[in-house]
Amino acid sequence: MKYWVGVVGLEHTTIAVQGGFCQFNHGKRAPVERMNPGDRFVIYSPRETIRSGESIQAFTAIAEVLPGEVYQFDFSDNFKPFRRDAKYFESSHAPIKPLLADLEFTMGRDRNWGQILRRGFFEIIGADFELIRSAMGAYMWHP
Repeated sequence: MKYWVGVVGLEHTTIAVQGGFCQFNHGKRAPVERMNPGDRFVIYSPRETIRSGESIQAFTAIAEVLPGEVYQFDFSDNFKPFRRDAKYFESSHAPIKPLLADLEFTMGRDRNWGQILRRGFFEIIGADFELIRSAMGAYMWHP
């Protein structure tokens, strides 16, 4: 099992949770292809939308990748994002700032803690996932 962070605006996160899917980096195939069924991920939302709106700076959703293949969704003639099915768990938003000193992926980056988030999608260690899960108040089953 691997653990991931995806950076998605809150508006699109809400759509993904309601639809039971995940897509990252503007629908590119590579991020969802790196994931396997049983992997877990959290979504970090910097803003309401990816480039505008109110600042959120919180983890806003938590999920597990479901069995099944990567698929392409026919959203429009010009946009066919790659997705995977996901099961989202009930949770609360968890602001990132109180967690910065304890997260391995932000440790030692006092002023540049957001730099890694610019990747849009990256793997994290299990301890970071557990810290975020706990802060979100999410309950997940364990295999």
